[in-house]
Amino acid sequence: MKEYTASATRYAAADHIYRRCGNSGVLLPKVSLGFWQNFGADADEENCRAIARLAFDNGITHFDLANNYGPPPGAAETMVGRMLRDDFASHRDELFIATKAGYDMWQGPYGSWGSRKHLMASIDQSLSRLQLDYVDLFYIHRYDPKTPLDETLQALVDIVRAGKALYIGISRWPLAALKYANSFLRQHGCPPLIFQGRLNLLDRAVQEEGIPAYCAAEGLGFISFSALAQGLLTPRYLNGIPEDSRMARAGSLQQDKRSPELVEYLHTLQNIALAHGETIVTTSLAWVLAQQGVTSVLVGARTPAQFAESLRCIHTSATLCKDLPQYPHKVF
Repeated sequence: MKEYTASATRYAAADHIYRRCGNSGVLLPKVSLGFWQNFGADADEENCRAIARLAFDNGITHFDLANNYGPPPGAAETMVGRMLRDDFASHRDELFIATKAGYDMWQGPYGSWGSRKHLMASIDQSLSRLQLDYVDLFYIHRYDPKTPLDETLQALVDIVRAGKALYIGISRWPLAALKYANSFLRQHGCPPLIFQGRLNLLDRAVQEEGIPAYCAAEGLGFISFSALAQGLLTPRYLNGIPEDSRMARAGSLQQDKRSPELVEYLHTLQNIALAHGETIVTTSLAWVLAQQGVTSVLVGARTPAQFAESLRCIHTSATLCKDLPQYPHKVF
């Protein structure tokens, strides 16, 4: 792939692209690039670079990672580290890089969860793979019911004070624990920036729990992961299970998720979208963006064309999203 020169017009539509993250000084793009899937060691790196370049050329400055993204764990950070060195070194201060710790990374009792030992080791390992001195945002990736919350939260504060991260994020914690974290972190001078949770047309549990509303009231941002339900909210599974799909690979998306009821709902959603000149993808993402408290949606992609389609949701009418039918069954 030829040497990269960023588009000179990447911020031309800035008024439409960015939202303020809670009450902070941070502006995040409505669509952020997620590296959960498709950026592992088995991925085509030139294709991955093309996706990242396309994102940045369109003003998408937020790249979301975690230490365990791969496969194998760590591979996505290693790949992005090469991109940051080769393509984006002169643009580091334009980028908002996030990573996380808390899921399985290495063997033994300290390779996972929320202990100080795990978090301190994880941030150093992530910075090494990313070839960075600091990340902009560091998340605790999941709730640890056994480690004292004060231990986890104090470690996050100390990571910020050590200059290894600028902001703290909370991911996939229950509301009661989030409230405690918000109070603790504010008292220690490191208010949380954002909460990351799964919110999409097929899974509104986080919304039903009241987390986006709480974030909005407390001045935290909210970012949705799996906004397309791991590809279910696309045309990919309308007429079967493609051989090269995530569902066929028996990974994080099981085949029993594709029920007759879900397929019928997807066809209904597609017909509504097409009647408005949209697609299932743009409509589903625009619905998330239209919900109270939502700052951004995380979108992954297998190809640049897929990511380009997702970007169209930035300009999709919010009116379309108001009366979309709710799927009555539990999927996740």
